[in-house]
Amino acid sequence: MRLLRLIVRTRRHPSAILLLSQLLGMVLYPFLEQTRYGHVAFNAFGIVILAFTIRMVRRTPGETWFCVAMSVPIIALLTAQMLFELPYLQAWSSALEALFYFYAAGSLIAYMMADRHVTTDELFAAGATFTLLAWGFTHLYLVVQALAPGSFAAAVNADLPRTWTELNYLSFALLSSTGIGDVIPLTVHARALASIEMFVGLMYLASVVARLIGLTMQPSSKQ
Repeated sequence: MRLLRLIVRTRRHPSAILLLSQLLGMVLYPFLEQTRYGHVAFNAFGIVILAFTIRMVRRTPGETWFCVAMSVPIIALLTAQMLFELPYLQAWSSALEALFYFYAAGSLIAYMMADRHVTTDELFAAGATFTLLAWGFTHLYLVVQALAPGSFAAAVNADLPRTWTELNYLSFALLSSTGIGDVIPLTVHARALASIEMFVGLMYLASVVARLIGLTMQPSSKQ
């Protein structure tokens, strides 16, 4: 009975499941990166996130077939990295994942902007969209780092490539306009991308989130 209730709640609020899975991923990734099979687990969890994202997009104006078509080469590249240890494929898989997450985020924004009545699922969607945008820029940073090593520096191990967790931290800091932390973009291309993310974060908070907050504060109309 409890399992049935959980399934029903999942169907009603898939945005909450997507958001929780993303937050869980950010908590687990630092542990996975330090283990012997962390890369395998990292990619496996990424595939799970892709599945949740596809399910979420089905409820939005976005095209499900596009998400499925995008996920196939992404999963193939991630699988090749896991089985054959081909690190040069990371730039390709990260570029496709960035496109995938941005498309899913755009679909969620269209879903939230479609009506003038805010539902609980749309509030969860606001958080999930923010995380999707942050993850999308994180993968773009990975692409920049793969194409131009040394594009990012940090206070610890400054000469080593930045990990996914470090770049994800940078992405959240820039998207939320709360600072930059100890991970710093060094090259002009990395800084240009960082500037774009700051602009996207401001526009998202000023337009989408502000609109949702305004709608929740409106008194309900009486018939």
